[in-house]
Amino acid sequence: MKPEPHTGFWRGRGKSFACALRGIAVLLRTQTNARIHLLATVLVVAAGFVFRISRGEWVPLAFAIGIVWIAEAVNTAIEALADRITRENDDAIRRAKDVAAGAVLLAAITAAIIGLLILGPHAWAFVRRGF
Repeated sequence: MKPEPHTGFWRGRGKSFACALRGIAVLLRTQTNARIHLLATVLVVAAGFVFRISRGEWVPLAFAIGIVWIAEAVNTAIEALADRITRENDDAIRRAKDVAAGAVLLAAITAAIIGLLILGPHAWAFVRRGF
């Protein structure tokens, strides 16, 4: 890795931020599951506003959403690097990719449980009131 030329602190941070945004764009453009996570994120946030959940309820929801996005991004990065190494069958690479995918699944299951525990009672009350 080449050292970065001296560009100034803020310019360097701006470039880092631009790279991160490019990575998020790649994630959304290339990963079907990331687009599913985006839909789930939008639905959960909308439900939170509709049900007027408390700040204390937003905290675990935001954390759960963030963890799923982080896991998906790390999984995508691992898959990209592994595919760059070889496209041939390699048990070690397959295991690494499987474990990374499993991490996303665990994060998503955890987030779904948190979402149900927080939004479920609000949804139930909403249905019982008759919308």
